[in-house]
Formats: sequence, C-alpha cells, structure tokens
Amino acid sequence: MHFEGALAQRLREPATALAPAAGPLRRADVAVVNLETSVGTGGRPEPGKRFTFSAGPAALDALAAAGVDVAVMANNHALDFGRDRLPSTLRAARQAASADPPLAVVGIGRNAAEAFRPALSETGSATVATLAASVADQDPTADPTSRWAAGDHRSGIADAMDPARLLAAVRHADRDAGVVVTYLHWGIQGESCPSAQQRTLASRLVEAGADVVVGAHAHVLQGDGRLGPGYVAYGLGNFAWYSPGRTGVLTLTVRPPGPEADRARVVRSSWWPAAIGVDGLAAPLRGPAVAEFAADLSSLRACAGLRR
Repeated sequence: MHFEGALAQRLREPATALAPAAGPLRRADVAVVNLETSVGTGGRPEPGKRFTFSAGPAALDALAAAGVDVAVMANNHALDFGRDRLPSTLRAARQAASADPPLAVVGIGRNAAEAFRPALSETGSATVATLAASVADQDPTADPTSRWAAGDHRSGIADAMDPARLLAAVRHADRDAGVVVTYLHWGIQGESCPSAQQRTLASRLVEAGADVVVGAHAHVLQGDGRLGPGYVAYGLGNFAWYSPGRTGVLTLTVRPPGPEADRARVVRSSWWPAAIGVDGLAAPLRGPAVAEFAADLSSLRACAGLRR
C-alpha cells in the first residue's frame, strides 16, 4: 500500500481514506499490510532512485482507521527520503502505537534490535507476533536500498539478506507467542512464481517456528498454500496503489497451540477477490471475474509447489 497518485488526496481525510476497501481488514482479528512509502516530514528524495514515494504521518492514521493493526515498513521505499526523515518516521510510529485505535509499525527502527522486534497482538485466544524483514537483492549502484539496513548502532530497516538475525528473531517470538507471522519483502518484480530464494527461506522460517509466512515486492499475486506445518503466501500483490490490477485480501483462520497440537496451524484460508480501480482503491470482483480469480489462484499455487 502507498498514497501516491489519486490516493494522495485521500489523506486529507484519514478517517475515510481507505474506507471503500476497508471491510475485509476490519473483520480480521489482526490485519497486516505492507506500507511501501516513506512516512513523515523532511529529508529529500534519495539520489539514484527511479521511484520515490512520500506520505505524511496521516498515512498511519488512515491505516488505523481502516482496521489495520500492523504496518510493515521493511521494504525498498521506507527510506525514499533518506535517513534525515527517519526520526520523524519513528516518532509518527510511536504516536500511532499509543493512539486509539493503535497501529504497530514493524521492520524499521533506531537499530537492528528495534527493526527486528515483533509486534504483539492479543486476540483473546492467542498472542500473535508479527515480524518483518527485507530480502530483496538490490544493486547498490542503481538502488540505495541495500544501504538502508539497520545495524547495532545504525537506524534503518530490518534487512535479512543474511537471514541469521531474522531466523533467531522468529525462534525467540515462537517462545513468546502462540502464532508467529513473518512478512517478507522479497521476490522478483513482475514474476508470478516464487524464486528459489523465496522457497528456501520460506522453508527455513517455518522450520524456525513461523506459522504464517507472507510477502510482497513482486507487485503481482504469487501462490499461497501449506508448507509443512506452516502456511505461505509468497506474494500478496498491490492493494491501495496508483496502478490498476488484480488484488485481494487473504484471510487465514489459525488454530493456536493447545493440548492436541504443540504449534499453531492454519485451518482455513479465503480470499476477498478484488481489482484496483482508477481511484487506486480495491473493489470486489463480481460475476465471472470471481471464478477467473479462483482459477488464477489455483495456477499460482501450482507453480509455487503449494497445496491448500
């Protein structure tokens, strides 16, 4: 999600900015989205980037008003206006976390420990831990994203090109939460089938304790389904975006650990099939388009090597 093009004007009224497409988000106990834009004030566009996205702190207000519980910012647009803007980004995130309704922001921080720290959401039946990281391999001569990684004493995004810290964070979250969700910025833009890197890392994350692994960056839908005891959705595509295309909201029903199982398990998955219009917002598909969407999902699942 971002607030470019026609969507920019909608931030004048954050409370209703995403209202036409907010229904399936509000119905979820925990709704998670990828916020693919810099947020805050100050800074200047990063040199060498073809696309630089910007939104004020109202972007976080708009997400919270639409029913979003966790916003992921470990991606290749979070620092589009450089580290000079980052203090205002983190300040807006702290304010959003203490607002009503609250919104947690993950995948970005004053250092790596903060960037990899999960959001903990209480549902009444389980604590859900949501972590985020970027593993999109960018060329530093053409794109500065690879230089945005947070370090022990440096602010930035959670970068997992070396996945050791991410895997350790998942294992730690698995000890503290009943359900662990890991959101990745990964894959190859425009490719509807997951890369070998995505498949390998997904397996390692599930083995480490992730119950749900989802991602974005390809800007198209990729396959979703079961991977061992976990559930993987390799690419959720765009949702609130300045270009049209097929989209949707994936809703997962998760049974938390209990006497009969030592880890959480997805027991049901469903899609709210939609298409992004000229206003940048998703609207539900109707008629034959719904069946076409289901057929596309089946094909994507096959090329991802997953099952429902």
